[in-house]
Amino acid sequence: MFGCMIANQALLSEPEKARYKGCYCGLCRVLKERHGFFGRVALTYDMTFLVLVLTSMLEPEERSGMERCMAHPARRHYYWQNDITEYAADMNVALAYHNCRDDFLDDGSAVGFWEAEALQGQYEIIKSIWPRQCAAIERELEALSALERENRQEPDAAAACFGRLLGELFVTDDPLTERLRPFGEALGRMIYLQDAVIDLEDDRKSGSYNPLCALADAGWGEDEMKTLLTAQLGVCCDAFERLPLLEDTGLMRNILYSGIWQRYDAALHKKHKREGSTKTP
Repeated sequence: MFGCMIANQALLSEPEKARYKGCYCGLCRVLKERHGFFGRVALTYDMTFLVLVLTSMLEPEERSGMERCMAHPARRHYYWQNDITEYAADMNVALAYHNCRDDFLDDGSAVGFWEAEALQGQYEIIKSIWPRQCAAIERELEALSALERENRQEPDAAAACFGRLLGELFVTDDPLTERLRPFGEALGRMIYLQDAVIDLEDDRKSGSYNPLCALADAGWGEDEMKTLLTAQLGVCCDAFERLPLLEDTGLMRNILYSGIWQRYDAALHKKHKREGSTKTP
């Protein structure tokens, strides 16, 4: 469930692009500082969105600069970071650890096993710093696993697990961030359902758990699934617009209203292209 919260670069202004890339590079930088090489490998744009939201809410002091890195050795690039970046880096590694661990447990992935092994030590450190958040990750992922073991075709129940997980991560140790919980929960439900829609065809073929299989078997097609996602995103956007956020709101709206659909649209395009190539003239 990674790779969903990305900006639609084509719709960003140049200042917004610089701000977005600077946030991403700052997160990458902090991941390396706090968690080493394997922490940096876990970098995703999803946690960049978390940095933007929490920074807009709490307005912490920012630190910025220009530097070269392994990914871009030829030229110096801009980055910015703050205390929120450090929190997001920890959450990034915590989620990556469990994602790799689940890949190993679900599919016997050797890569998942070794990546989880590499991140386990850092995860234990993060767990000692942020016990509530890590407990929520473990609790909700176990609840999801229980639904999978029972093959319960309940999309709301499954999505609610990931919603509660993400809602917990949007709440830091600052009491102001409690206002972010409803938004985080709605966003988590949207991300889970979108991921389930994208994986639906493959999961039906392989027999893997997907709570939307019963709806597909009942005749739900692309239009109905898109309506389901649109309705959930509407709940998410309504919660977002109620937040007292000022800085970077245009950038965050780009991600939430447009960028969030890019992975879904790419998967749909790939599916239609594949179906078109198999049709006989």
